[in-house]
Amino acid sequence: MEHGSIFIPKSEYMERVKKCAAILRRENLDALIVNGNEADYANPRYFSGYWPLFERAGVAISAGGDAALMCGPESKHFAGDRSKLDKLFVLKEYREGADPAYPEFSADSFHDVFKAIGVAGKKLRIGVASYLDTSVVIMEGIRDAFPEAEIVRADQIMVELRRVKSANEIACLREGYRISELATQQVIREIRPGMTELQAVGIAQRVIYEHGAEYEGLPMYVFSEASTRHAISRSGYRKFEKGDIVQLNLSAKIDGYSASIGYPIVLGKLEGRRRDVVLFGLEAHNWTEKQVRASVYAADIAKQFYRFYVENGYKDNFVYGPLHGTGMIEVEAPWVETSSDYHLEPNMTFQIDTYISTDTFGVRWEKGIAVTETGCDVLSAPIGKLYELEF
Repeated sequence: MEHGSIFIPKSEYMERVKKCAAILRRENLDALIVNGNEADYANPRYFSGYWPLFERAGVAISAGGDAALMCGPESKHFAGDRSKLDKLFVLKEYREGADPAYPEFSADSFHDVFKAIGVAGKKLRIGVASYLDTSVVIMEGIRDAFPEAEIVRADQIMVELRRVKSANEIACLREGYRISELATQQVIREIRPGMTELQAVGIAQRVIYEHGAEYEGLPMYVFSEASTRHAISRSGYRKFEKGDIVQLNLSAKIDGYSASIGYPIVLGKLEGRRRDVVLFGLEAHNWTEKQVRASVYAADIAKQFYRFYVENGYKDNFVYGPLHGTGMIEVEAPWVETSSDYHLEPNMTFQIDTYISTDTFGVRWEKGIAVTETGCDVLSAPIGKLYELEF
């Protein structure tokens, strides 16, 4: 397959803007501003295709259906080359964290942006999404520009737009899972006692780029023994030893869509309580897959999942719920939790993310799925084999 042949077409970006505008009209909002950064770029990239580096990025959408990308002072040409939107503005509010003053630079303003997308007036209702990723500087800039406006937290609009995926989005994810599995199998072939966690990460990185990924879908997870207790962590310089449980969570990004698969491997034979815990995690993972189908109430899956742990004697090893949304960011809304108030829909995409932890180690079994009317479409190669390697 030719690298770069799977992507989101420009027409789909334009459709997203129109869908968003319709929601703004329904919610009686004059405009929406979405913000992001290098780590969580999803919402501005969703409309523009632009992924910032160092600086922040934002997109403003009007209820009339027009949109503009906003970038920092050093990204004008970079953003202009990558953006699918015709309108581009450079604002100091989107500058990098070193906080340069740019005294010679004449910047655009939020007023310039709103005028260009057809939003006028003072008593506006402005939605702001990616609220957690909107810096104080950006929010102050919006408030200073529109002191009489009502600023509304609008993350739910982006969840509504992004929760059900298009055929192109699912194709990007599927390709990412294919590459992630290639990387995982290569790590399994090359891993040895005496190698460090970071050396194993290097093997995976080589493979994903060789096969067409634009980047890692998430920082590659290769943990061993005690660090496998970390639900979120980074690989380090620990050297593998015979008998280690090693957690692999490897990933690839295709046109902004992040796909990750994860499962434990053992550098030797696994026995006793350790084996029981690892295989229970797999059993809980397979149980979850069987519960998924359109129209199922999300909270019901989560409640039954927790009960599954309790009834099998693993209550104290439970960490979080059975599934979380996935797409442009490997973990995105919505989660499936005991408090989740929604029903599954066709083409919602999730990670079946089954994590179980003890005082000395933990393991995760993880793969991506798309919800169907009768079940789910597994987007990666099947997982479920416990790899016990001999040396």
